[in-house]
Amino acid sequence: MPRVSQDHLDARRRQILDGSRSCFARYGYEGATVRRLEEATQLSRGAIFHHFKDKESLFLALAEDDATRMADVVAEQGLVQVMRNLLDASSASPALGADWLGTRLEVSRRLRTDQEFRERWAQRSEQLTAATRARLQWQKDAGNLRDDVDIDVLTAYLELVLEGLLSHLAMGLPAQHLSPVLDLVEESVRRHRTR
Repeated sequence: MPRVSQDHLDARRRQILDGSRSCFARYGYEGATVRRLEEATQLSRGAIFHHFKDKESLFLALAEDDATRMADVVAEQGLVQVMRNLLDASSASPALGADWLGTRLEVSRRLRTDQEFRERWAQRSEQLTAATRARLQWQKDAGNLRDDVDIDVLTAYLELVLEGLLSHLAMGLPAQHLSPVLDLVEESVRRHRTR
């Protein structure tokens, strides 16, 4: 039997994650049946579960993938840029924004209702918080961040704004005028120099 290349395995894994993202967003965790996952990924259950132990592992991998992407953006450009990207995705392609948003909201729901998931997710959720803290510390060291508020407080503030934005978008409220709000949020953490 011929060996499958690592590139092929990685591409297949990406195909599963991308397809399952829309399935979980559309149907929620419980509604994302194996049959629906097969349809969304265009792969058999054997192919899907060759890469992921079970549906829970698939969902966690998807949520981790999103968290890693967010942490990468935070490290380079800050948490407000993650929010801007979410607004852009929601405006440019409501389906793309809904897929990412759906996964994020499903994580929030499961955190509230599933103790075992909460414990597993706690080990992974620190990645975004750590990236936000590191970015804020870098900004503070560069003299760009206000110095009258502790970095942990600013981190919590930005994370709360992100959660509020997610709730706003989840309710289907208009998003086109939120860019100036994010400008205000960004300005609120900057250091104001006196002349």
